[in-house]
Amino acid sequence: MTEQLNVSDVVAEVCARHTEVVFGLMGNGNAFFTSNLTARGLPYVSARHEAGTVAMADAYYRASGKIAVATVTYGAGFTNSLTALTEAAKARIPMVLVVGEAPTTGARPWDIDQLMVARGLGVSTLTVSAGNAGRLTEEAWGTAKNERRPVIVSIPYDLANEAAGPQEPAAHPQPAVRVLPDPTAVERVAALINRASRPLILAGNGAVVSGAGPALVELGDKIGALFATSLMARNYLDTPWDLGIAGGFARMAPLQLMRSADLVLVAGASLNAFQARYGSLFADDAEVIQIDEADAPTNPRVSSFIQADARETVVALTEAVSAVQGGWRTQHPEVTAPSFTSDPAADEFAADGRLNPRAVAQQLDAVLPANRTIVQDGGHFCGWIPMYCQAPDPQGLMMVGTGFQSIGLGIPAAVGAAVARPDRTTVLIAGDGGALMALADLESAVRAIPSGVMVVFNDAAYGAEIHQYAARGLDDTAMQIPEVDFSALGRAMGADGVKMRSLDDLQVLRKWLADGAEGLFVLDVAVTQSEVADYMRESMAPILAEASAG
Repeated sequence: MTEQLNVSDVVAEVCARHTEVVFGLMGNGNAFFTSNLTARGLPYVSARHEAGTVAMADAYYRASGKIAVATVTYGAGFTNSLTALTEAAKARIPMVLVVGEAPTTGARPWDIDQLMVARGLGVSTLTVSAGNAGRLTEEAWGTAKNERRPVIVSIPYDLANEAAGPQEPAAHPQPAVRVLPDPTAVERVAALINRASRPLILAGNGAVVSGAGPALVELGDKIGALFATSLMARNYLDTPWDLGIAGGFARMAPLQLMRSADLVLVAGASLNAFQARYGSLFADDAEVIQIDEADAPTNPRVSSFIQADARETVVALTEAVSAVQGGWRTQHPEVTAPSFTSDPAADEFAADGRLNPRAVAQQLDAVLPANRTIVQDGGHFCGWIPMYCQAPDPQGLMMVGTGFQSIGLGIPAAVGAAVARPDRTTVLIAGDGGALMALADLESAVRAIPSGVMVVFNDAAYGAEIHQYAARGLDDTAMQIPEVDFSALGRAMGADGVKMRSLDDLQVLRKWLADGAEGLFVLDVAVTQSEVADYMRESMAPILAEASAG
């Protein structure tokens, strides 16, 4: 006789058909669901804090393009996951989050209105019942995939172990349909491109998702354009005319060229504060055209907007524009030389005797294996690695936390990236503030990362606040952090590591890599508070000038 499936089993059966891994933290609300998945042998990676489950699933997708399951219990388990869930929602990361929920008979003293909370984050919830658990879970997967967003599947507590019974038929999920551009809009934008003498094409993650790379290069070659990318599309375009990352992480020489463009075609980039270099990326008189599937332009500098798929629009534009001979490129042959984006070696130490983070980043680029996945937490320090360290492809460098301006998601995100790409060395870049916030999942990183390096830029402070507020005269007492030796914490949990006070200390890391690079190595880098990242210095310049004048 076939054993009767309970409601949690039905949800788990559907999830198991769609994913290769589950990231979770078990509690009363998701115990039956989790048991079904682990009993069948589906790889299960346990976090030590609920935020970590969602951050792991988020990074797993960013590194592999595959959707994962995250699962937490109800109440406090759910609320603990909210920062990571909001980051995933704002970054448009698809996942299915299976959560416990209050009983159908009514809320208990410890329950909250989880549906209302999720709506406030911009995340939809599908609450299953005995007869529709399969259908709704299938719907969640289809929505997550087609709309590129997280979806919650909620299992009421009193139904978790109840017999599911006959299931409503599941609708066959429709594949995502590419949004075609309006021909009138294509004609209008093509006319603008034809009038431009210094066109720049800026590709973002939306271009990567739509597979627009070859079409963008073809269009750029036809009109003689230069290229730039967002951080999430770094190294995506196969062309020698790529100026590199746009915005806050741009090198100065390429940045000056970007700023001189009289037309910027933005394909699938959000034009957030970092990408737009806090409003200073574009010339005041530049025409800024954005192609995106969003409902409206995402930056006030956009003067023309096409709501459509990036690849379909670029193909249409390529047919509509006129070809030029050489164009803007003929004026700047230096762009194709490797030296154009190189930098002189930075000084090893700052005036206070602590390490210069620029020099550390330059050395790490040479020391770390080239086949790497770089996972960056949020914080002031995030300005160093994108400028000085290479990544093999767009999936090889991710910024977690920038969508929601959070810190503390880096450590569990590194776990998700490592599970997605065990063939690569996982390189986690964190600050001391964010690393302390995520310390519970350092154990997860030691346990689950087969080969990884955790680099902590340790300035014994909340560096962003030091440079934004202490620089304006605010008392910095709350901005300082007693210095923590993260390499010692790592060793206590089973990692290797060293406290780095000079570039010579990298020899310890070199030896670890030469000996096989197994497990996790924690490199705690004692950096100065005095060195300010370019993106932050530029963003603060008007404020500091105003404060000085006042």
